[in-house]
Amino acid sequence: MDRPQINPMLKSALEFGPILAFFVAYLWLKDEVFILGGTAYDGFIVVTAGFIPVFLVCMAALWKLTGHLSRMQIVTAVLIVVFGGLSVWLNDERFFKLKPTLIYLLFGTALGIGLLRGESWLQAVMEGLMPLQDEGWMILTRRIMLFFFGLALLNEVIWRTMSTEAWVYFKTFGLTASIFVFFIFQGGLFKRYALDEEG
Repeated sequence: MDRPQINPMLKSALEFGPILAFFVAYLWLKDEVFILGGTAYDGFIVVTAGFIPVFLVCMAALWKLTGHLSRMQIVTAVLIVVFGGLSVWLNDERFFKLKPTLIYLLFGTALGIGLLRGESWLQAVMEGLMPLQDEGWMILTRRIMLFFFGLALLNEVIWRTMSTEAWVYFKTFGLTASIFVFFIFQGGLFKRYALDEEG
C-alpha cells in the first residue's frame, strides 16, 4: 500500500526543525541559569527539557501525515526521551551528549549483525530509495557500518574534550555535513551497482 505523500519541505521541517530550534535556543540561553524548585539549571539543561516535547510533537505530526516512522526515527525518539530525560532529571548534560554515540553504535552494530548473517539489513530499509544490485548493497552496508562507528567515536572525542558549545555546533552542523559528504563519495558505488531499469 502506498504511503501518503507530504510536501518535502514540510517533511524536512519536521525532521530537522527540532535540531535547529535546539541550536537557536541554546545560543540564546547558554549563559543563563534558572532556579527551579531550589535547584540551579544551566541553559543547556533547560533547552534539552524543551527539545524533548518539541521533537516528539514533530515525530507525531510526521507519523500522522505519512502513516509511517522508520525504525531509526523510533529508536532515536526513545533514546532522546531516555537520555534527555536523565540529563534533566539528574541535572547532568553528559547523558544527552552521550545519546549520539549510542545511536550510531546501535545502528552500526545492527548492520554488522546483518552482515555476519550474509544480509544487508540496510537494503531492507532503503531498497525503494536506492535501486542497487545485491553486491552493491553489501558494500554500502559495510561502509555505512564503519561510518557509524566512526561517528560514534568522533562524538565521544568531541564531547569529552571540547566545550559544550563546540559539541552543540558539531551536533547541529558537523554530523549532518558528515553524512552529506559520505553519501557524495558513494557516487561511484551507486553508478557501478545501479540496477538496469531495462533489465
